[in-house]
Amino acid sequence: MEDKLIKHVDNLIDSYPKLFVCKGDIVKAYEIMEAAYSSDRKLLVCGNGGSASDSEHIVGELMKEFKLKRKVYGKQAIAMMKIDAELGQTLADNLQGALPAICLTGHSSLTTAFMNDANADLVFAQQVNGYGKPGDVYLGISTSGNSKNVVYAAITAKAKGLKVIGLTGSRESKLSKLADVCICVPETETYKIQELHLPVYHCLCLMLEDKFFGTTN
Repeated sequence: MEDKLIKHVDNLIDSYPKLFVCKGDIVKAYEIMEAAYSSDRKLLVCGNGGSASDSEHIVGELMKEFKLKRKVYGKQAIAMMKIDAELGQTLADNLQGALPAICLTGHSSLTTAFMNDANADLVFAQQVNGYGKPGDVYLGISTSGNSKNVVYAAITAKAKGLKVIGLTGSRESKLSKLADVCICVPETETYKIQELHLPVYHCLCLMLEDKFFGTTN
């Protein structure tokens, strides 16, 4: 792995030494996401409660600038200005490069309809069934690792050829057994697990941004 990418993991461990036990899995999770984005695939992410907020947070960091500038250049900018010089220039000046990511905790009309008409535990699985394509990545966040809706979606993802990443606490769980890689932060209490989840996914987002939008320095 490039030095500029591994430095983000090293900085994470410096700030949160207890996450050293997760270093290998963080790197593996990154490599899965890098491979997906290099093949023009996307990330599907979900969780419940605080983990739902984390899901939205992750999408926000990937779909717009995080630390680096992601200005739209080249053919896309030229194409927009050819369509309309004035409006195209505004788009070229303001649009930011994005890494495609969808949070499955939104879409209230779809989710409430499905929960009312079918099985509420399958609400994320239904979206994975609709959005997921082979080569995409499913990221399930669950402090216990046993949240039914997150686990059902993981099974659906694997069946459709998606890679599955789990983000959980330290205990072995259904999600940790299903995932291609599971980052099991070394805590057992929900709020303490969530306190470690944030720096972990920030690290992953920093690495992805550096890879796809960073300089070669």
